[in-house]
Amino acid sequence: MASQTGHRASYSKVDLQGLQVGFYERLRQQGRSPNTLKNYKTDLECFNDYLIRLQKSTDITEFDLPQVKLYGDYLQNRYSSDNSRRRRVQALRRFFDFLVEQEIFSSNPVRKLPISPKFLDEPHPTSFVDIKTLWQYCLEQERAKNDLQMLTARRNQVLMLLIFGGGLKVSDIAKIKTSALLKGEKNYRVLVSHPKRDPYSIPLPEVFTPAYEKYINELERLKTRHKLSFPELFFNANPYRILSGGLSARGLEVVFEELRKKLMIQLTPKSLRQACVFKWLGQGHGDSQIKEWLGVAPSYDLRGYKNVQDRYAYNEQALKEIYDSFNKRKLSRSGF
Repeated sequence: MASQTGHRASYSKVDLQGLQVGFYERLRQQGRSPNTLKNYKTDLECFNDYLIRLQKSTDITEFDLPQVKLYGDYLQNRYSSDNSRRRRVQALRRFFDFLVEQEIFSSNPVRKLPISPKFLDEPHPTSFVDIKTLWQYCLEQERAKNDLQMLTARRNQVLMLLIFGGGLKVSDIAKIKTSALLKGEKNYRVLVSHPKRDPYSIPLPEVFTPAYEKYINELERLKTRHKLSFPELFFNANPYRILSGGLSARGLEVVFEELRKKLMIQLTPKSLRQACVFKWLGQGHGDSQIKEWLGVAPSYDLRGYKNVQDRYAYNEQALKEIYDSFNKRKLSRSGF
């Protein structure tokens, strides 16, 4: 039976370090990137430091509202940035949610601590020039004589369009299966599932249809050749063969790191996703629709984007025109 302080009375002491290791492992299993895990560890180290410095112990069995308020005061004194305080409170909230799941606490005391209002950082999206540079490169790589290199080029086209076209996060793409691509009357939609909300679908641009269908047909052909069967949309491979289905969040980040260095462009999955938000705003989609597609709470603030919206313009139809032009030249060279 849980005590009035919000934790289980049967626990006289808990292994804080061991529980945090379990928490990090849970995040890793959920597909969080190494950089995200690093940030969680940094933020929880702040909490550990507080316990050692002020409470002289890492025993959290009596951690309840009075202690939560004291930690809030500690953050106020230590950090001048609202975002720094907010991030550390959010990390601790997530950790105590995990402790509730483990039945060490019956409720999350940190949810009683207000979060500092989030400062509206200015987004820094990938320029449309860099997006077109990457798109052109991925198309040109289709000319590779090696079947796996050609397939990888087509995979990268689909990756790019899921982020710039559909606003997906790396963590969403790492878990995605082929069944998540839904063919409509005109174009595809991508189905996104989250454990704490109903699934929702996002429309994808017109150019996604031919790029995806070429990719998936070639993928199935090579899966048959390599005697593989997997439901994931993407794959892990060495230079010679497909090894397995799925591509980790870190693997996706490496793909973009290599492309960025090779092409000398300023492009990351995050900046490409931010470009997608500007694209949607430019297309006239409402705030509530954009927030739904991004998978964020209704309270999420788009003012950071709207304040600088006039600086950025994106035209996904231009990618279709580049795609059509590339394939027309390809047919011309082949003699058809």
